[in-house]
Amino acid sequence: MIEYSVRLADLNRHHFEIQCHVRDPDREQRFTMPSWIPGSYLLREYARHIVSIRAEENGQVVEIKKVSKSTWSCRNAGPLLTVTIEVFALDRSVRGAYLDGRRGFFNGTCLFLSPEGREEEPVQVRLERPVDLRCKHWRVATAMTSKTIDDAGFGTYSASNYDELIDHPIEISDFTDTQFEAAGAPHRLVMAGRHQADLPRIAKDLTQLCQAHIDFFGGAPPFHGYCFLGLAVGEGYGGLEHRSSSSLIFCRDYLPKIGEIGVSLDYQRFLSLCSHEYFHTWNVKRIKPQAFTPYRLDRRNHTRLMWVFEGITSYYQDLMLLRSHLIEPEAYLEGLGRLLTRVYRTPGRFRQSIAEASFDAWDKLYKPEANSSNATVSYYSKGALVALALDLTIRKESSTNLDRVMGELWKRFGKEGIGIGENEFEILSQEITGIDLVDFFELGVRGKKDLPLEELMSEFGVILEFHKAGSVDTSGLSRGEPEPAFDLGVQYRSHPKGLELTSIVDDGPGEHAALNSGDVLIAIDGFQVNGRSLAKRLARFEVGDTVPVTVFRDDELLEFQIMLAEVAKDNCVLSFDEEASVTALQRRKAWLGS
Repeated sequence: MIEYSVRLADLNRHHFEIQCHVRDPDREQRFTMPSWIPGSYLLREYARHIVSIRAEENGQVVEIKKVSKSTWSCRNAGPLLTVTIEVFALDRSVRGAYLDGRRGFFNGTCLFLSPEGREEEPVQVRLERPVDLRCKHWRVATAMTSKTIDDAGFGTYSASNYDELIDHPIEISDFTDTQFEAAGAPHRLVMAGRHQADLPRIAKDLTQLCQAHIDFFGGAPPFHGYCFLGLAVGEGYGGLEHRSSSSLIFCRDYLPKIGEIGVSLDYQRFLSLCSHEYFHTWNVKRIKPQAFTPYRLDRRNHTRLMWVFEGITSYYQDLMLLRSHLIEPEAYLEGLGRLLTRVYRTPGRFRQSIAEASFDAWDKLYKPEANSSNATVSYYSKGALVALALDLTIRKESSTNLDRVMGELWKRFGKEGIGIGENEFEILSQEITGIDLVDFFELGVRGKKDLPLEELMSEFGVILEFHKAGSVDTSGLSRGEPEPAFDLGVQYRSHPKGLELTSIVDDGPGEHAALNSGDVLIAIDGFQVNGRSLAKRLARFEVGDTVPVTVFRDDELLEFQIMLAEVAKDNCVLSFDEEASVTALQRRKAWLGS
């Protein structure tokens, strides 16, 4: 057994202290730190946060030597080798470790060295109760199996091996929480950070949502209990899946307060986040590509199937809200319209397929740059549209649907712990449905053209229309400011001096005017602009007019001439067709229940 102890060593310096005890180490015992965390496909090199390391045997110092970026070696240690590290923890994201006077949180990839050759041995972790008076009300929340713990959760936990050890994030703070059951399994909702949320209401909604997910995959959850670890903040949004828990970060204003009724767009975003990460309990944590069986945590693990795991999950995240009766069909269509709009506003969809996007995740998706929207596409958002088109195609041409395909994936691969080969999803889809889907996958997965969604959705009594931005208010993409009447071919964000240009659209007015990403737009036609005044400044002109724009490029004031273009019709709006055929209505009812 490998034993660890975790101490909240210094809250002000943000230091955790972790000891790793190894009995009967190898003559040359090596220790490694993961380079990445499963679920977030970027080499983050967690070893860089280690600020000190030492080794001892029976109180005597043992030499420990760094031999690579994330590997250390000890030679000729005695029967019990102890390696102690201090880790700097000030990453508030769901992927990192964090410690200050108000909260502690960590993922195992950030804190636990792995003794090479001992990865499959059972593990025991002791969480020491902090002595700092600021922590007197702190408790522990985690899905890791507890062995001997006190009322606050400090004490000893266990895991079957290193892989399980790093798959249980731990929250340590004065959080609020509530519990509920789904399919007889205990669930816990933990909320760290300041908030005024109606936790019983959220727990009730999550009960319905989790039950819908469990029913989808066959009615028995693949865990003994589940924990949502949430952090409410002023700004932030994201999540990371684990085998029996998820880490979530979200805006506290998304949460419903006591007495509020209905599901606002903000609350729907929170529920969608929970739904997405919960679906991953099956799809990616257990139904995995071969490239992840096992995870190789010291290098990139390439696969062209990330669209299957993130795209299909993104498709079902809101569909599950509908199926669990948390939102109405109209709200579902509005959300689908927002998704379509995001994709249609990404020129990079014509440059990169979702198979290529999946393979390049390690170097492109998680490393966005000024030209990303022109050169890449998200396997999350476009992957969701491919999943939508696949589901509708299967429903239209057979008596089954994508649900059945996912169910078979779970039975044949997830339950059995077998990784999916690069072509097996496509082969299984055709086997289950009896449909020739070769052309579909060539277009949707390896192709770089738009799917015929307008035609396909009409077969289900749904109308897809394209409007100019700002002409309708259902895109959900407004910055909270009036939309300009013209297209400048730029993306921007607020800046103290005006508008910082974050991206220049290929072959657009901004590119033709020689504007650069990073320029700060301060004036149009000699008048100062910001997010609220941009539309007003442009309202005096006509399409085709050439207008002087003034920018700061670094510290230099420059002026350019830009020709105003017509706003593209890329705002997607979905609605029910009141004149749909009986067949279309039957298909729609089977799909949406409406």
